[in-house]
Amino acid sequence: MKKADVILGLQWGDEGKGKVVDVLTPRYEVVARFQGGPNAGHTLEFGGEKYILRSIPSGIFQGGKTNVIGNGVVLDAILFRAEAEELAKSGHDLTKQLCISKKAHLILPTHRMLDAAYEAAKGSAKIGTTGKGIGPTYTDKISRNGMRVGDLLSPDFKTLYAKAKARHEAILRSLNYDYDIAELERQWFEAVEYLKRFRIIDSEYFINKCLDENRPVLAEGAQGTLLDVDFGSYPFVTSSNTVCAGVCTGLGLAPKRIGEVYGIFKAYCTRVGSGPFPTELFDETGAALRRIGHEFGAVTGRERRCGWLDLVALKYSIMINGVTQLIMMKSDVMNDFDTIRVATAYDIDGERTTEFPYTITEGLKPVYTDFPGWKCDLRNCRSYDEFPPAFKHYVDFIERETGVPVKIISVGPDRGETIER
Repeated sequence: MKKADVILGLQWGDEGKGKVVDVLTPRYEVVARFQGGPNAGHTLEFGGEKYILRSIPSGIFQGGKTNVIGNGVVLDAILFRAEAEELAKSGHDLTKQLCISKKAHLILPTHRMLDAAYEAAKGSAKIGTTGKGIGPTYTDKISRNGMRVGDLLSPDFKTLYAKAKARHEAILRSLNYDYDIAELERQWFEAVEYLKRFRIIDSEYFINKCLDENRPVLAEGAQGTLLDVDFGSYPFVTSSNTVCAGVCTGLGLAPKRIGEVYGIFKAYCTRVGSGPFPTELFDETGAALRRIGHEFGAVTGRERRCGWLDLVALKYSIMINGVTQLIMMKSDVMNDFDTIRVATAYDIDGERTTEFPYTITEGLKPVYTDFPGWKCDLRNCRSYDEFPPAFKHYVDFIERETGVPVKIISVGPDRGETIER
């Protein structure tokens, strides 16, 4: 029986999933996004061009592959249209390759207003939302008030929309939030008509049928494990399940239909927005990681906070997801560093632990193991044998500590700068 393979992030997002999906897609016939919304940006570079995907699966650039936006995704029609039209300009006809689940939830114009209003009401306790309406949309989904893509096909669509809008506006009035959605609403209704050009399907039947027919499927996640609403650094998390279990609920697959689980991590750590970050660096080393690694959000442009690799958190993510293969990104960013540090434990108020805690407090201090830098340009390497001994030692240590093989190593942003073992 064919099983769906999964690719997901093991840190706080921004690990480089888009590039890896693009590299792996030739092995699959179907690429399916299983959660998240347009707050996630996957950056891909090839042929001298750079592309940023927000809602569309990263397999869209490999011709002839079917791409699916699954039921676990929340979709903004305006942003989707802009993304799709930009790709069409570059010669990628999405209408032939992309399917959208009827059960995916719609981000309404008032969801964006609610996002901004809720964040403003938090004052100094802000979560660091991207303001795209993701949280309010998932809130409506859970409270059984949401609108779904399948509702676009209903004759009662405008009635359903008016009811949802009225409910949101009552909340906005209670928060004393001033807004004007007239132009946004006009764009949204136009974009909804554009959305209806695409195949709107019962994606759970489609994905399972593909597997029954032995068509290989790759499930693509957004954000990262440590942003999962259940297992991440709550409340500084996203609104969906970013972990492997999210594939089952976000695509309608039984657990027994999950195959390989590819876990992606950077050779260091980054985080965007608020929330705990045990290995964060506030010195010139952190600034160098940001500068050399071009660590700015693909969607928001916000600076990413940077720090050393955190093995406590990485091992936690591997456990939660059942990772079978590791993929390491951006090793080349540390080419010129004299010393590389890895957090192998936490000291919490004088007690040492290797378990990721329920909450990360100010009393937590990382316990580091130091490695000599490799001091050469990894981007010149095209096979594992060409890597310097110091870098191989770093990789071997990670494999030994995690118990999972590092099967793919990225040494640059381009497709060709990807080395498999």
